[in-house]
Amino acid sequence: MIDTPQISETRAQQTAVIHLTIPREKIREVMGPGLNELMGAVAAQGKKPVGPWLTHHLRTDPATFDFEISIPVDSPVTAAGRVKPSELPGATVARTVYRGPYEGLAAAWGEFNAWIRASGRTPAENLWECYVAGPESGPDPSTWRTELNRPLLD
Repeated sequence: MIDTPQISETRAQQTAVIHLTIPREKIREVMGPGLNELMGAVAAQGKKPVGPWLTHHLRTDPATFDFEISIPVDSPVTAAGRVKPSELPGATVARTVYRGPYEGLAAAWGEFNAWIRASGRTPAENLWECYVAGPESGPDPSTWRTELNRPLLD
């Protein structure tokens, strides 16, 4: 289900974000409109994404998503409405790639988190998913790729 995880060092990355705290069941309602709003605001400022869009989950909670819909940019955006400048922090992360439909992400995270625990590492509370290839890349979900990143405390 997931590629063999690796430990990597990431660098801080400027991002444009919309921060949301929502009940988990609302994710499908807010993701598309939020991404469209963010992309529109970034384009209106003459900025271009410098990588795939992502969601940065600030904390894990069984009932709530507290996260940022994010686009990496080469320089800070100006705050406009819900869009704010932010930064994805540099960190030592466990990283893997999940291949498949978004409905399989929960199981992929379960498998990935089990690997982190089995490796003797301690994950931080935050995590992020980079949507490398999704529905925009083709209708076959088996070709979709989501990069899973979990910062490590040790």
